[in-house]
This record gives sequence, C-alpha cells and structure tokens, in this order.
Amino acid sequence: MQRLFTTLRKDGVDPKLVQLIRTIVAASKDIAFRVRQGELAGVLGSTLDENIQGETQKALDVIANTLIKNLLLEEDVVRAIASEEEDSSIAANPTGEYLVAFDPLDGSSNIDINGQIGTIFTILPARDDVPADSELQFAQPGRNQVAAGYVLYGPSTILVLTTGGPTRAYTLDTTHGSFMLTTDALTIKPDTQEFAANMANTRFWGENFTRYIEDLLLGETGPRQKRFNMRWNAAMVGDVHRVLCRGGVFMYPSDSRDPKQPAKLRLLYEGNPMAMLVENAGGKAYTETTPILDIQPTSLHQRVPMLIGSANEVDACLSYLNT
Repeated sequence: MQRLFTTLRKDGVDPKLVQLIRTIVAASKDIAFRVRQGELAGVLGSTLDENIQGETQKALDVIANTLIKNLLLEEDVVRAIASEEEDSSIAANPTGEYLVAFDPLDGSSNIDINGQIGTIFTILPARDDVPADSELQFAQPGRNQVAAGYVLYGPSTILVLTTGGPTRAYTLDTTHGSFMLTTDALTIKPDTQEFAANMANTRFWGENFTRYIEDLLLGETGPRQKRFNMRWNAAMVGDVHRVLCRGGVFMYPSDSRDPKQPAKLRLLYEGNPMAMLVENAGGKAYTETTPILDIQPTSLHQRVPMLIGSANEVDACLSYLNT
C-alpha cells in the first residue's frame, strides 16, 4: 500500500498543493485523536455560543475549527481561509496561491453519542483581481476546485480525496501515523436501491419531491417496481461516504420551514467538495435544477438543496421535480 503523499507525487500534484494537503491532514490527525479520547479529552458537550449559522456550537466544533484555522494561517501557500464557524473569510499570506474553505466538524449532533462525524474541505486557486481579505476570493464555481476531500472519524479514520483525478480513499494507520491508500478509485454504481433523506422534514417538502419519496416507499408495488431502503446518519459526511462506497443517493431538498432560508447545506464548504468527489467517482451532484459545481456563489455561507449520488437515481429524482 502507498502512503498518501507518495500517491500525490506520482499523480504530479503541485508540490505547494501537496504541502497544503499535508497541513490539513496534520490537523485532522489531531482531531481524530481527540475524537477517539471522547469524554476523557473533555471535548463533549455544547458551548454557550452560536456560530454565524445560528447553530449552537459544540465544544469539539470550536476545538476542530481552531486547530485547522491556526495551522492553515501559518502556511505561506494560503492566501485566505473560510470556515463554517467563522463570520467572514480570514486573510493569510497576500501572495499565497491557494484558498481553503472547510466545515471543521460535520455532524455535530453525533459528537456526544459517539456517532459519525467528519471534516470537509475544499481548495481553490487564489484570485489576483481582488484583495486577500475580500470574501470575493471565494466567489468561484466549484469547477475551479483543485482539490476536495473529507476525513471521516469512525471506527477507522478515513481520508477521501480528489485532486482532479480519481476519488481515492486512504485509511489512517495508527501504528505510524500515515494515511495509506486503501481504495485507488471509488466508483458509484449508476443504479441503486438506497436513499438518504431526513424523513422528519416530510411535511415541509414540496409536492413533487414528496411524490418521489412516496414512490420510493411503495417499493415493488409502486411505479419504481423495486424495493428501496433508507439510511440516515444525521451527518452528511457519513451519508456521502456510504454513497461513495456502495452507491445510493443523498438528498437534502429545499423546504418551507423558513422562507428566508429554504435550503440547509452550504455550497462552498459542503456542496462543492462533496459534488467534486461524487462526480469524480462517476456519480451526479445537482441542486433541484442545476449541477452544483456550475453555481456561481453569491455569498460566503450560501445554502443550496442537494441531490447527489448514483447517476440514474439522481436523474429519476430530477424527473419528478421538473414535471
């Protein structure tokens, strides 16, 4: 098995990008250790604060954000960073080549129950036409990403990464602290019988999406004529990992709970990196109308609906939504 950085060098990845990925990986290994220690490390429970999203911060949210932020701001190759936990972007080195956006700990509700959680990140080229401290640095469609990935903190710690080629999986070998290549190219089968959706939101969905879900639940007796199983981790990183490993479709559609905020998931540091990983594994990633990677962002914390996974099932869902 190859080490992560051996694989990146063989792929001809820019050495400065390799250096940046090394920094993100270093932070993730520190987070992984604290996750394994759990209550012994004093990382459980909530703080008294809310982040820019209006969400109560968990103690581990703050710790993970601080670890990643501090390491990235020390890197010469980083011009600016953006985090789910920060109000605005943060300038680093004015001549740095890259931007990094991240969700330091996806699935925060799972922290205290020892459930799946993870770190999601994206790397973009820095823009020379706007200042380093401008949020417009990040106003780029997902097609501009030079790397995207996540680290899943589960029974084993797994890094899933693409630098524009295959979506690969690496497993942390805790005996010597290296991520080792364990899947050279993840491939999502075009057809599936699994879906992930938060069924507690059913009453808030639009009529067409509700009809689609109802037809899935009818199984062999319905118009889809096959049985579907639902899987839901309450952590996007875990649900998308399952899709990448064995197929399926992850869905978080728009809903009517808050007319000012009809979508939940953030485009920059959740939608775009996951869409790149899924597309590079042969799947599809859409909002309810548009490929996620084609969206021109309008704000740093912009939210979008998401339908990602097995290509034929994404198409099937879109056919319901567009009738």
